[in-house]
Amino acid sequence: MTRRAITAGIDRRTALGRGAALALASAMPALPTLAADTPALNREQSAHFRDWMTLLIHEQIERGPTPRWTHRDCAGLVRFSVAESLREHDVAWRRANGLLARRLPPDIDPAAAAPLRNTWRRADGTRDAYVGALELVQENTRFVTRQLQQALLGDMLFYDQGDEQHLMVWMGNYIAYHTGRVLPGDNGLRAVRATQLLGWSDTRWRPTDDNPNFAGVYRLAFLAR
Repeated sequence: MTRRAITAGIDRRTALGRGAALALASAMPALPTLAADTPALNREQSAHFRDWMTLLIHEQIERGPTPRWTHRDCAGLVRFSVAESLREHDVAWRRANGLLARRLPPDIDPAAAAPLRNTWRRADGTRDAYVGALELVQENTRFVTRQLQQALLGDMLFYDQGDEQHLMVWMGNYIAYHTGRVLPGDNGLRAVRATQLLGWSDTRWRPTDDNPNFAGVYRLAFLAR
């Protein structure tokens, strides 16, 4: 990650902003998981998906948000990167995204990707292209751990601040998120090292087992592991 990306991530004046809304019960590990008939990617396809998701998020941080990403908040970053990861990345797409000269991961098998793209499960059992942070976690992920070192690429850190919820994405060597605010000269994207977040002055945002506001690490339910 470049110095510019890291610097953009440590502006504590804006910290985490308004990541999401709605109240969440404190027993996050007991959240319901997806229905048993939910399509799942195999291990190989899951690895390709993780590579795509983190590459696309990194590109938003490095280049600035693409105009196709319309809902600029923490859940919107996840929805956008998931949808773009599951699509076909043909020459036109690669050219439009400035990735023609890049070595890219293999595409996800279209037969496996199509049932997953823009079909988020909602609390009432229906599926839709839009879910907020709460439903995204409750209905579309599974609890993994409260230990950050056990997170895999693309896993989400979820926080319950009482009347607000927020999620971040584990990128392997840093953590990415959107503050939920877009201001002149500030697109809301942040990138922070784990060590920086663990030492954050506002302890509510530290991803530690003893922080009651840190609900834990969650994984998209359609991934094989």
